[in-house]
Amino acid sequence: MGAAMNPPSTSDTLDRRKGRWQLILILMMVIGPMALATFMYKLQFWVPDSRSYHGELIGNGQTRADIGVQADEQRWQLLVTAPAACAADCQQLVYLARQLQISLGRDASRASHALAGAQPLSREYEAKLKAEYPQLQRYPLDVSTFARNAAAPGEAQLWIVDPHGNLVLRYDAKVKGKDLLNDLRLLLKLSNIG
Repeated sequence: MGAAMNPPSTSDTLDRRKGRWQLILILMMVIGPMALATFMYKLQFWVPDSRSYHGELIGNGQTRADIGVQADEQRWQLLVTAPAACAADCQQLVYLARQLQISLGRDASRASHALAGAQPLSREYEAKLKAEYPQLQRYPLDVSTFARNAAAPGEAQLWIVDPHGNLVLRYDAKVKGKDLLNDLRLLLKLSNIG
């Protein structure tokens, strides 16, 4: 006679059930968050409306060249663009760019400030820049390229440009210096470049 087969004991059955539940729980822990994230993304459910920056985010890979500025700066840059004469708004942004760079303190060497203008400056303002803004970089602005760019409005703007020349954020003349400084400090904190 052959050996009699033993029926599975109740403890073996309980161990298998327990093992199956453990496997199901592990799979739910791995797949569950991915499924929830997909559900939230597709249905725009529970997505935060707030943002942590104050300017207009330029997240489409545009560079300085796309707004008509040819430059080779390897640091973060506060770039003021003036497609028309550098009037009061433009001059305020140039002043703000310089003050922001100074306000960075120990990180000031990681950034620069610049003005890209389409028209010559007045003699008085040119003299003021030479006397009070010795580190201000100057570039010509190609107005036709600037005008073709949808992200570049017709008035003076201040742009934060990364060390690779990519446009990151854009501000108009109404920006508060403290908001812009917070944005710049956050970018420098998160960045390993520049």
